[in-house]
Amino acid sequence: MPRTLQYRFDGPEDAPVLVIGPSLGTTWHMWDRQIPELSQHWRVFRYDLPGHGGAPAHAAASVADLADRLLATLDGLGVQRFGYAGCSIGGAVGADLALRHPHRVASLALVASSPRFGTADEFRQRGVIVRTNGLEPMARTAPERWFTPGFAAAQPAIVEWAVQMVRTTDPGCYIAACEALAAFDIRGALGRIGVPTLVLVGAEDQVTGPAEARTLVAGIPDARLALVPGASHLAPVEQPAAVSDLLLTHFSTAWQQDTSAAIPVLPQAPGAAGTAASFAPVAEIAPAAVPDAAEPAPDDRYDRGTRVRREVLGDSHVDAAHAASDAFTEDFQELVTRYAWGEVWSRDGLDRRTRSVITLTALVASGHPEGLGAHTRAALRNGLTPAEIKEILLQTAVYCGLPAAGAAFAVAGKVIQEETTPPA
Repeated sequence: MPRTLQYRFDGPEDAPVLVIGPSLGTTWHMWDRQIPELSQHWRVFRYDLPGHGGAPAHAAASVADLADRLLATLDGLGVQRFGYAGCSIGGAVGADLALRHPHRVASLALVASSPRFGTADEFRQRGVIVRTNGLEPMARTAPERWFTPGFAAAQPAIVEWAVQMVRTTDPGCYIAACEALAAFDIRGALGRIGVPTLVLVGAEDQVTGPAEARTLVAGIPDARLALVPGASHLAPVEQPAAVSDLLLTHFSTAWQQDTSAAIPVLPQAPGAAGTAASFAPVAEIAPAAVPDAAEPAPDDRYDRGTRVRREVLGDSHVDAAHAASDAFTEDFQELVTRYAWGEVWSRDGLDRRTRSVITLTALVASGHPEGLGAHTRAALRNGLTPAEIKEILLQTAVYCGLPAAGAAFAVAGKVIQEETTPPA
């Protein structure tokens, strides 16, 4: 499997390198309107996520995997030190680089990003919908997630461009990226980011908005906040002049002089934007905030079990179980979390998809339909399709009995309908 990413360069080949990363469901063209300005000062390196923009569909398992592929690509080009700006999951990649490879990152800009993107449930649910229905539901709802209503109404061509970006993405790579975001959580590590950092967010971003931006600024030492009026999630597209100005200001003042590296001249990809018009800043970089103390990462069986249990069954299920617990049952809940989830479900011998197959079969065989709802939902999020769940239950009808399988079909069918119906 290739361990590099699809990329392109813009700007003088002897200039310092500035890497810019895309959002989920977009391509490097989301940055087209920044290139005329940025490429006057830097050798701008853009990349596509796997399966996006025609890139090879070799899914990445995590944000760290994406960061490693990016470094492998840059290593092959002789680029050792660089500035980095990334939007959404592109920002997560930059934060991961700043944490694991701080000597490579000269300065950092996190655009529409977060130390934790929503909840794991939200992204795993999105993966279930895409696995069942394809990318059309995501494409149809992209404009309302990415742009303000006024911009979407005034710029139908850009809205259609955005929808087509999502439609042409490889579904498997999109699902893998959702899984990567579901597992991404660096809230306890923000204090270890030691590179000059700008946190940039659209004032009307409903996906990773000002609250998430302020969490980043509070946690990253000496980080600065820039709030862009009149912009939602894809601020570089919606307010290109303001974003260009803020990036120019940040990287010009925070730049380290040893970022330059020899890079071969590459052919230009089609579709680059024209020269940007002159502009005045419409947002300012705020003073640095005092960071909160970083929290240590949990590592014992109970904490590991809690994490795995939430990943498989979902936050709402686990929260309900804890809420229903009392002094009489709390030890049982700890036993389940520590041994079932912290040991058995955490073992490397089987993947979670296979464990879901076994669990569904065991619940039918033992006559416990009350557990089937939660584990059907878990099976969908662990990668099983409704068709595969149907085959599992048909198999149990032969070996576990028709009444047990019939009850299982009733429970599983209701859950599948709930989980795979796209949002209106």
